[in-house]
Amino acid sequence: MGVYDTAIDHDGATVPKIGLGTWRMEGESCYEAVRTALDAGYRHVDTAQLYGNEREVGRAIADSDVEREDIFLTTKVDPSNRSYREVLDSAAESTEKLGVESVDLLLIHWPHPLADLEATMAGLSAAVREGHAERIGVSNFGVERLERAREFSAEPVFTNQVQFHPFNPQRELLAYCQREDVLLTAYSPLAHGGALRDDLLVEIGEKYDKSPAQVALRWVTQHENVLTIPKSTSETHLRANLDVFDFALTRAEHDRITRPSKLKTGIAFARGRLGL
Repeated sequence: MGVYDTAIDHDGATVPKIGLGTWRMEGESCYEAVRTALDAGYRHVDTAQLYGNEREVGRAIADSDVEREDIFLTTKVDPSNRSYREVLDSAAESTEKLGVESVDLLLIHWPHPLADLEATMAGLSAAVREGHAERIGVSNFGVERLERAREFSAEPVFTNQVQFHPFNPQRELLAYCQREDVLLTAYSPLAHGGALRDDLLVEIGEKYDKSPAQVALRWVTQHENVLTIPKSTSETHLRANLDVFDFALTRAEHDRITRPSKLKTGIAFARGRLGL
């Protein structure tokens, strides 16, 4: 995989490194954002049952000029679906709402403390066998739980979707995923706006005539086997988020940007929960 590659080939799929996240998008604003993103060149869209916008996402895909087979579509199972049958039935419900025969990737959204992980993974695997999903994965799993999920799963675990940005580089988890050939999908790559006000990202961006957000996204996408799904409803920002593959950070710049910070990660988490 070259540093300028815009997609990753993995488990029979070609997945754009930058997709559209749709958390907290609702109704017509969600529909319009997905339509705009597809018109701008996005071919990777992420939704979830908990977002309550699967119908809008599906309608936008159906109304676009982009063929369904050209879009890598992900949805996530509400973790309250804990049994084999609940997971399987919820997968069928998602495809119905999205208006598709199957999704390209089906994830369990969060680890449920009362769920039987073996049953959950069995339900996800059954969703593949019954044609509701092409691949499965998890979200917000640590190394130990991810390892157990892989042991229980009859299907390969395609990805683990987690918060990942310069202040939360998830080094242990990233190393595990790279070693075991599991993709890491980064949500909140801009640290809920924290990256936009970061002096170092501003400084490095000036060198390349890029914004701090573009530098942060380039930092993410230069990691091996890492995808990202920034959220935006602005056409300007949507287009800018894709415009990050015409430059490459040096090793020194990449290392400088990587600054684990529990404080900044906590602030980013709080901003996300408060919708700031």
